[in-house]
Formats: sequence, C-alpha cells, structure tokens
Amino acid sequence: MIANILTIAGSDSGGGAGIQADLKTFSALGVYGASVVAALTAQNTRGVTGIHDVPAAFVTAQIDAVFSDLQVGAVKIGMVSRAPVIAAIADGLTRWKQQKIVLDPVMVATSGDRLLSPDAIDVLKRKLLPMALLITPNLPEAAALLEAPTARSEGEMREQAERLLKLGPQAVLIKGGHDTGAESVDLLVEPTAVTRLAADRILTQNTHGTGCTLSSAIAAGLAKGLALAEAVRAAKAYVTDALVAGQGLKIGSGHGPVHHFHAWW
Repeated sequence: MIANILTIAGSDSGGGAGIQADLKTFSALGVYGASVVAALTAQNTRGVTGIHDVPAAFVTAQIDAVFSDLQVGAVKIGMVSRAPVIAAIADGLTRWKQQKIVLDPVMVATSGDRLLSPDAIDVLKRKLLPMALLITPNLPEAAALLEAPTARSEGEMREQAERLLKLGPQAVLIKGGHDTGAESVDLLVEPTAVTRLAADRILTQNTHGTGCTLSSAIAAGLAKGLALAEAVRAAKAYVTDALVAGQGLKIGSGHGPVHHFHAWW
C-alpha cells in the first residue's frame, strides 16, 4: 500500500521549488502526495515578483479536507509567509495529531528574494518549531532564527544546531550548501547524536528548489517507515544525484531546477 504524504507550502509558478518540487519529489520516490497551498508566488528561475497569501481560514479548510479522508504518513512544511497562516497550520496539525513533521524554514529564495515576513518569524519559532520531528535550515536560515552571524565552520554549525534544538524540535539538520568548501556538509544534530553527511560540492547553476526537494525526500522516507537518520541519508543521496543530473537541464535563464526524475528520464 502506497504511503500518503502532505506538503504545506507555497506554490512556485516556475515549477522548480515549493509545492511543485515537493510533489515531483514524492512521485519520484514512490509516495502519494497531497498538498495544502499556503501562498501563491509569481516566480521563475530569475526571482520572485509577487506573493499572494492564501487566507488562514482556507488553509484550515484544505488541511481538514486532506486529513478527513487520507491516512497521512508524514507532513512537510515549507514556505508559510504570514503569522495567521502559521497559527492555522499549527492548530490543524495539532487537531489531527500529526507527529512526523519535517519543517523547512523557508525564508529567502535561491534568487535572494525574502519569502517570510519578519513578524512571522517569532510565530514560526513559537508554534511550529516545537511540533517538528526535524527542521532543515540552511546556514542563513539558522542564523536568522537565532539572530546570530552565519556559521563559518562545522563547529559553529553544530553549536547553532544545538541552540535550535532548545527551541523545541526533536532534531535539526543544518545544511552547509551555502558554504564554499570542496564538500557540501550537512549535520544532523539530535539530543544524543551528531551525524555528519558529506558529498562533493556540485558546481552548477541549477540549484532552485534544492531545500524543498531535500525536506520532501526526508518526509517521504519517514512516511515509508525509515528511521530519521536513514531517511536523511537517503534524501541527501537523492538530492546529490538530482543536482548532478540537473546540470544537463536547460530551463530558464537564472537558477534552474534540479532533475527530480533523473532515475526515470
């Protein structure tokens, strides 16, 4: 029986990130994807030109529609740009007793465009972080959540992840993709363990949606019954292969997408 998984995120009209990337990832990894649209973006490979927020009450309606019918094995949360929407999501996931929650605290797009309003950051920290099994910030996002400088070493990455653990999530995957070394190093930090995940850095412009894809792949693994560390390792391998294959894609004139279906075509 196929596992069901839900993404709660923003829609990317360019197709490379957000809900579009999430659903592609779910399909590529053999799980059934449902979606709750929290925001609409006017977006392409060059940047974001507009954001239209979905009313909180309609976000609630989408959540209730999905959970009243589907047996959801895991939830991935991506771009949620406004405080009322964040509160509605927290209330809905509490009401439906969800535990396997992967939160990707999307704040800034690959293009540099801000996706989360400053007033929503506090609500995100208070309401959603404590609900998460895992959060997956990149280096700038971890720094923004902590109001700290961006980590410049693995030691500083671990220190920031441990500080984020104190905000309530059960585990933190702090991603080193924004670093500049020969390796792309992520650290999975749990209360009693630290796992180092390294891969050769892929020099490509096609990086749009990488964070969305990774968090969705982790959630897919969890929905299929993998343990957290195993799900993270499998997701890291999938994204690395998608980045390598994505070098051959010619889509748009900016940061193109990774190749979600590299194993298929």
